[in-house]
Amino acid sequence: MDFVSDSLSGGRRLKSLTIADDFSHESVDIVVDFGISGQYVTRVLDRAALFRGYPKAVRTDNGPEFTSRAFMAWTQAHGIRHILIQPGRPMQNGYIESLNGKFRDEHLNECWFEALHQARAAAAIWRQDYNEVRPHSSLGRMPPARFAELHRQRAGDAAQLSPTHAPIE
Repeated sequence: MDFVSDSLSGGRRLKSLTIADDFSHESVDIVVDFGISGQYVTRVLDRAALFRGYPKAVRTDNGPEFTSRAFMAWTQAHGIRHILIQPGRPMQNGYIESLNGKFRDEHLNECWFEALHQARAAAAIWRQDYNEVRPHSSLGRMPPARFAELHRQRAGDAAQLSPTHAPIE
């Protein structure tokens, strides 16, 4: 997880929380708002967990949203390992930095938003294209959503063949 900043045409600051799955390379969510606190981040992650389940670990920088009491309590409550990268070492969270660069270059730098709802709608369109259309060489030239779907199917098949073993995550 990480943040990308932008602003509306009138100068009001926007903050985008980007969440990526290191395994499937899916963009789990991109949330755009005027301000995003640690508690806001936990609500977004709880919403994502409804479909995906809770992650075993999350990797973040040392920003105040990720070191807040609300976020730290959330990781502990769900048994999630919190991996903090070293200050000034963004490449320790390289995949999200790469996704942020693409999002910034293709979304933020190409658009001039007058209202929050426009920025949110454009982020949703970008995320859908990234997940469902773009092939990724690291995934065998498949879009991330297709790769994740195939993985879920294989995990389900493995669970059915061997009911004593838990599905692979």
